[in-house]
Amino acid sequence: MNKKYIIAAAFLILGAVNQSCSNDFIDVSPTEKIPESALVEIYNNNEGANSLVTSIYAKFLDWNMSTFAWIGVTSIVSDDADKGSSSSDSGSDKDILDALNFTPATPSFKELFASNYQGINRCNQALKYLPQLDKADPELRKRLAGEAKFLRAFMYFTLVRSFGGVPLVDHVPVTGVEADKLMTLTRKSKAEVYAFIEQDLKDAIASLPDRSTYGATDKGRASVGAAHALLAKVYLYQKKWQLALDECNLVTGYSLTTNFQDIYKVSGENNDESIFEINGTGGTAGRAIQQYSQVQGARGTTGWGWGFATPTQGLYDAYSATDTRRDVTIIHRDMTLYDGYYVGPNTENKFYNYKAYSSNYRDQASTDVNIRYLRYAEVLLIKAEAMNELGQTSAAIPFLNQVRNRANIGNTPVSSQADVRADIWKQRRLELAFEHDRWFDLVRTGQAQAAMAADGGKVFKVGTHEVFPLPQDFIMEAGGLSAQNPGY
Repeated sequence: MNKKYIIAAAFLILGAVNQSCSNDFIDVSPTEKIPESALVEIYNNNEGANSLVTSIYAKFLDWNMSTFAWIGVTSIVSDDADKGSSSSDSGSDKDILDALNFTPATPSFKELFASNYQGINRCNQALKYLPQLDKADPELRKRLAGEAKFLRAFMYFTLVRSFGGVPLVDHVPVTGVEADKLMTLTRKSKAEVYAFIEQDLKDAIASLPDRSTYGATDKGRASVGAAHALLAKVYLYQKKWQLALDECNLVTGYSLTTNFQDIYKVSGENNDESIFEINGTGGTAGRAIQQYSQVQGARGTTGWGWGFATPTQGLYDAYSATDTRRDVTIIHRDMTLYDGYYVGPNTENKFYNYKAYSSNYRDQASTDVNIRYLRYAEVLLIKAEAMNELGQTSAAIPFLNQVRNRANIGNTPVSSQADVRADIWKQRRLELAFEHDRWFDLVRTGQAQAAMAADGGKVFKVGTHEVFPLPQDFIMEAGGLSAQNPGY
């Protein structure tokens, strides 16, 4: 990207993050640093159009989007991870999350809420300006708009699973327009948010290419397969079983990686199993996922990190002794890692997250780790779950068995609908541990109360903890236009 794009992107990002429009908490302001006509002229070619959407992906590298808060509200809050670190280090609020004692003032929820709206604003700005770039290739602009809609849907899926109904900001608000102010402050229902996500993904499917068309420099961009897979997952969370199954059947051209360990090495990034992952390049300023590995790295003697989000004994014990996923998911003391590095017997915590391990940048804040968000294994499990719920249990079992057999635990020993359901849920836990789904899975499947009680007697408040509290700052700013979630 040449200098003029860097300067323009800086203004765009400033507009997304720092300026104030109708709502100071949801950062949704338009770019106001330079005239719109000048901005369009700067971006009016292929490179400029591409940079608009690249800035959306870049948001996922930020600390407030993908690191400490996100690790806290998806892993530490669940039965898969404890706070970890040392007893004297609360991690701002990670001890509160771990104990399920969070409130609307808990800082991680403010970061989760604000960071996703910052990303959504970048999507909205891209979708606003792309149609005006008449000197850029039309097919490129169509694809880029599809990517922006996929990413916007991805972020709204995070928000709706976390908070339930949220404001639907579907365009760049205009300062002084009352309707736009209301848009940023007024919650829509969960059903309305899901409908918006579905439409964005359908639009993305119509615009995105197969991943095979992307060159080496574009690996990691959203593809039509990613849009079908995410839509299947969106339907899964709404119990729209037939629609979830239909979308799974449209996810083609992917296969399971033979060796589970290989998925999480640098050499396994964007491989045949990968459907969508966040790409970070270690050692390059501004390109790494900020401190993602360092926060979760082993702490103490022979360690390299802060030691947060440590796997629980319950997760470790849930794997059988033959399950090849256990020692790929969990680092333990006195263990030699795949690159020959020895984790000694004196680390501060018993277990650490192996999937976040960065071999090349062990001693640095930067990382070469990618976050795997959609894999073919999950599509197989979604397909199995949907078929089982539709009464097609015998037909569902082979898809479940593909995941089990790759893990070296053999075919499922059960055959009834209820038992197959339980095994699918268990395999989701073991397969996707530390891939930021466990808490949401516990809630959607109704397992949360029992799972948290088993995790040290923690109390999951039915009727409250199914969603997180909306940040208090937002509720105050909304001034009655948005109500807090029940129980908070």
